[in-house]
Amino acid sequence: MTAPVMLIADDNKQICSILENYAKKEGYQVILANDGEQTLFQCQKYHPSIVLLDVMMPKIDGFEVCRKLRSQSDVPIIMITARGEDFEKIMGLDTGADDYIVKPFSPGEVMARVRAVLRRIEKTESQKEGVCSIKGLSIELSNYCVTIDGTKIALTKKEVDLLWVLATNPTKVFSRENLLDSLWGYDYYGDSRTVDSHIKRLRAKLEKVPHPLWEIKTVWGIGYKFEVLSHEI
Repeated sequence: MTAPVMLIADDNKQICSILENYAKKEGYQVILANDGEQTLFQCQKYHPSIVLLDVMMPKIDGFEVCRKLRSQSDVPIIMITARGEDFEKIMGLDTGADDYIVKPFSPGEVMARVRAVLRRIEKTESQKEGVCSIKGLSIELSNYCVTIDGTKIALTKKEVDLLWVLATNPTKVFSRENLLDSLWGYDYYGDSRTVDSHIKRLRAKLEKVPHPLWEIKTVWGIGYKFEVLSHEI
C-alpha cells in the first residue's frame, strides 16, 4: 500500500525539517517546497493527500497558492502563518483552506489538525452517494454538481457542502456556530464571519438563475435556513 503524500510548503527550513520528522512518524511520504512556485509545481507532480501551506512565502504568497490549488483540486489545505489576525484567518479560509494554524505551534498539534481535517473529509466522502432534489434545485455529492432547473451552477466544494447541509434540512435554522461545526469541525477555532462570507458568495452564484420557490434565508440574530417558498409539488 502506497504511503499518503504530505506536501510541506514553508521557506523556513527548520520548520520544514521538524514537521517532516513528525509527518514521517505518522506514516506520510513527505515532499518539501520552499516558495510558492515550487509548491504549485510539487502539487502538480505528486498530487499530495494534504498540504501544509505557509502564508508568507517567496515568489507567490500562500493565499495566492491556495487560490490556484483550489481552482484545480480539492486537496486538503492547512494554512500556517506567524500572524494571527482575524482577517488573515478569514482570508485563508475564504480562499479555500480547510484549517488554519498560527506559529508558534507544537508539531503534535499540527498532526492532530491533519488527522481532524482528513476525518472530516473522509466523512464527507462517505456521504457522496447522496442526491438532494427540491423545487428545481439538484445537488449531487458524487460529483459536486449543482443545477437549478437543469442549469449548472459553478460552486466550490465548500459552497456545495454548505448548500447541502442547508437544503437537506429545510426549515431548520442553523446558527453560524452550527455551520462552523458541521463544515469546519469542532476543533476549528475560527470566526463565524467566514460563514457569512461563504453564504454571501453562495447566494450571488445561485441568484444567476431564477429560483422563486426557495431561498437561503437569514434568520436575524441566529443564522441561516433553507426555506421553501411555495407548497406546490
